[in-house]
Amino acid sequence: MLSQLYIENIAVIERAELTFHKGLNVLTGETGAGKSIVIDAIHAVLGERISKELVRTGAACAIISAVFDAPAPEAEAALERLGYPKEEDGALFIQRTISAEGKSSCRINGRPATVSALKELGVHLIHIHGQNESYDLLSPNLHIQYIDAMGELGGLLARYQEQYRALRSIREERDALRMDESEKARRMDLLAYQIEELESAQLRAGELQELTELRNFYQNGEKVAASLMEAQRFLSGDEETSGAEQALEQAVSSLREAARYFPASEGLAQRMQELSFELEDCTGELRDLAQQTDWDPQRLEDIEERLDSLHRLTRKYGETEEEMLAFLERAKTELDQISLSEERRAQLDDDYREAKEKATRLAESLSQERRKAAAKFAERVKREMTFLNMPGVRLIVAQNLCGLNSMGCDDIQFLISTNPGEPPKPIAKIASGGELSRMMLSIKTALADKDAIDTLIFDEVDTGVSGSAAQKVGLKLKEVSRSRQVICITHSAQIAALADEHLRIHKEIREGRTFTHVDILDFAGRKKELARIVGGVQMTDLTLKSAEEMLIMAGFSKQS
Repeated sequence: MLSQLYIENIAVIERAELTFHKGLNVLTGETGAGKSIVIDAIHAVLGERISKELVRTGAACAIISAVFDAPAPEAEAALERLGYPKEEDGALFIQRTISAEGKSSCRINGRPATVSALKELGVHLIHIHGQNESYDLLSPNLHIQYIDAMGELGGLLARYQEQYRALRSIREERDALRMDESEKARRMDLLAYQIEELESAQLRAGELQELTELRNFYQNGEKVAASLMEAQRFLSGDEETSGAEQALEQAVSSLREAARYFPASEGLAQRMQELSFELEDCTGELRDLAQQTDWDPQRLEDIEERLDSLHRLTRKYGETEEEMLAFLERAKTELDQISLSEERRAQLDDDYREAKEKATRLAESLSQERRKAAAKFAERVKREMTFLNMPGVRLIVAQNLCGLNSMGCDDIQFLISTNPGEPPKPIAKIASGGELSRMMLSIKTALADKDAIDTLIFDEVDTGVSGSAAQKVGLKLKEVSRSRQVICITHSAQIAALADEHLRIHKEIREGRTFTHVDILDFAGRKKELARIVGGVQMTDLTLKSAEEMLIMAGFSKQS
C-alpha cells in the first residue's frame, strides 16, 4: 500500500507531501491545479519514462520518493530477486531523481538502482487506470488479455508461447534451406571450383616468405658468388699473394721460435695457434657456401611462377596462407551443408510437424479455457455495468479461430449493444467516452480478485459520467477499496463524497511563480470542496447544504 508520496520540483509543484491511507483516497482540484502531475510523479517512481521538461524551471533537479507499507508477497519476491534488502519494519522506500539535463538516478531502500529495476518492481505495487486505458478498449488486440486474466491463463499461455517460439525457430531454419535449385547449383559449382583451386595449390604456412627470400637470393646470385670468392682469396691467397691463413701460420712459427729464448711469448703463440685453427674452419665453411651459389636460371623461374600463383590466390581468398586455408575449410563446410541440406530439410520437416502438433494442442487447450473464461467474464462485467446504470448494455465476447500466432489460435473481440433490439457491434463503433469509462471500471472490478496488487489508481475514471451514474461509479470504487487501497482523481462530487480520505490540490501565485499545495480536508473542508465542484466559484448556502447532505448520506459526520 502506498502510504507516502513526496514530490519536489515537478512542474508547478515546488514541494508536496501526500499521505494516503487504506480505503478510498480521493484527489480533487480545479483543472490545471496539478492533479495530473501527481500521476506523472507516481509513474516516474514506478520506473516509467519521464521528460526532463517536467523539472521545475530554475531547479537543478526533481525528486520523487514513495513509501509502501507491507508490500504484497509478489513485490517482496521481486525485491529479493533484484537483490535489495527488506527494511526492518517491512516498508519499501523508492526514490528517483531527475536532473535538469535529463539524467536519472534511482534508489531502492537506500541502495542505487536502475530504472529497469524500478519498473520490474513497480508492476507489483500499483496499477494505474487512466483515461487512455479506457480507450484501449477500442483496440480489439488487447481484449484477449482481459480474458486471459479472468481465466488466470498466464501459465498455460507461457507454455504455449515457449512451444510457439520453438516452432518459429524450426520454420526459419527450414525456410533458409529452401534455396532456389538453380541458385543452389551455381553455389555448389563455385564452391567446388574454389576448393579444387585451393587444394591443388598445396598451400603451406610460411611458404610465401620463404620463396620471397629465395627469389631475392637468386636475383643477386652473381653478386653473392663474387663476394664469397673474394673473401676466400683474402683467406687462402692466390698465385700472386699469400692469404691471411698462410700469414697467420708464419706468425705462429715466428712466435714459437721466439719462445725458445723468451718464454713470455709462449702464451701469445698458443692463442694465435688457436686463431689459425679457427681460420681454417672459416675457410672450409666459406668453401661450402661458395659451392651453394651455383646460379640456376630455371630455379629462379620456378620460384617466380610459384609466387605469382600464390599472389593470385591471395587476391581471392586471403592475404596469408592461414587465411586462405581457413577459407578452404569454410568452403568445404558450406558445400557439405548444401549437399546435406535435403537430408537436413527432411529432418526439419519432421521436427516442424511434431512442434506444430504440440503447439496446436496447447493452443486448442488455451482456446477451450478462454471460452470458459469469456462466459464468466461477460457475466461478471454485465452485472457490474448494470449496477453502473448501463442495464441495457449487452456484452458479447466474440471468439473466432485463427492461425497460430504468439497468443494462440484465437481472435477475440468485445461486441456490445447499448440499446435493446440493436445487434452487438465492435466497441469502437458504439461506445461513448462515459460508457468506455464505466465499462473499464466494470472490467477492473470483475478482475479485482485476479491479481495481488495492493494499490489501484483511477485517473478521472468518471469522465463523461454524471448524476446517479457518477454516484454508482463512486459506490463501485468504494466497494473495490474494501479489499485494497484505491486512489481516485475525480471531478465528481458524488465520488468525492464517498472518500475515506479527501485531498485537495490547489495552486497559488506568489511573486510571479506558480505553487501547488496539497491539503488533507476535514469535514468542513470537504463540504466546501464538494460545494465548489457542484456550484463552481460562487458557493451558496444551498450548495453548501447539498454538499453536507452528500457527506452525511455517505456516512460522515461533522465530528469526523
